[in-house]
Amino acid sequence: MTIRRTFADLSVGQVHYATCGDADAPAVLLLHQSPRSWAEYRAVLPLIGARCRAIAMDTAGFGDSADGGVPASIEQWARVACELLDELGIARANVVGHHTGGVVAIELAAAFPDRVRGLVLSSTPYTDEAFRRARAQRPPIDEVAPSEDGSHLAALWQKRQGFYPPERPDLLEAFVLDALKVGHRVEEGHRAVASYRMEDRIGRVTQPTLIIRATHDPFAAPHAAELQHQLPQARIVDIEGGMVPLPDQMPGAFARTVLDFLSTLP
Repeated sequence: MTIRRTFADLSVGQVHYATCGDADAPAVLLLHQSPRSWAEYRAVLPLIGARCRAIAMDTAGFGDSADGGVPASIEQWARVACELLDELGIARANVVGHHTGGVVAIELAAAFPDRVRGLVLSSTPYTDEAFRRARAQRPPIDEVAPSEDGSHLAALWQKRQGFYPPERPDLLEAFVLDALKVGHRVEEGHRAVASYRMEDRIGRVTQPTLIIRATHDPFAAPHAAELQHQLPQARIVDIEGGMVPLPDQMPGAFARTVLDFLSTLP
C-alpha cells in the first residue's frame, strides 16, 4: 500500500505529514515520540491504512515540519494537529500517540473534544507535579555536547542503546537520523512533556480510550495504572516485549492492537 507524503500550510508554516489508505475511510491521526518524526510509523501506516485513513504528521518543529518560531509546548502541538485536521477536512479522528505523542493526544482530546472520536495512548507518561519534580532532577534525556571528532554521535547512540532491542540497530539508526535533523531542539519535546500540567487537563478527556503498555519500556510502563485511574473509561492492553521504539519495533502487534480497539467504537 502506497504511503503519500506532502505538506500543509498551517499557522506555524509548512507541516509535513504522510498518509495511507482510503480518503473516505475513518481517519486515524498518529503522533510520534520525541525527537522522532512520522517515520516512527512508517511500517504501521500501511497496516492501519488497510482499514482506515491513516495520517502520521511531523510534530511542529520536528521531522520536516516548521516550528513557526513559537515556543515548544504540548498545547501548541495539539493546536497545530487540530489545524491539520481542519486542512484535511476531517471533522473527527481517532488519535493515536506514542510517548510525547500520547501527551499531545491527551491535550488534543481535552482542548478539542468534538474532534476526537477515540484515543490510543501508547507508552504515555502521567505528567503531574511528582513527575515534574523528578524530571527536573535528572540529566537531559538525549542532549549531547557537540565534539570536533564526532564522538557525540556515538554518545547519542549510546544514550538510547539500552532501551532498544540489541538485534535491531536499524531502529537506533532511525532515531539518530531524526535526532540529528532537529539539532539543538533535540530536548524540546522532553522539556515540553516535563512542563505539561496533565493533572489540570486529563479530567476533560471523556472519549473512549485505550492505554497500550509496552512491558519492557521502563519510562512509560509504570505510568499505565495511574493513567487508567485518571481515565476510568480506559482499559490497558499489554504488548509483551515492547520497548521504547514500540511502533517501529513491533508494527504488526501495534497496528492490530489499535485496530482491535477502533473496531469496538460506536
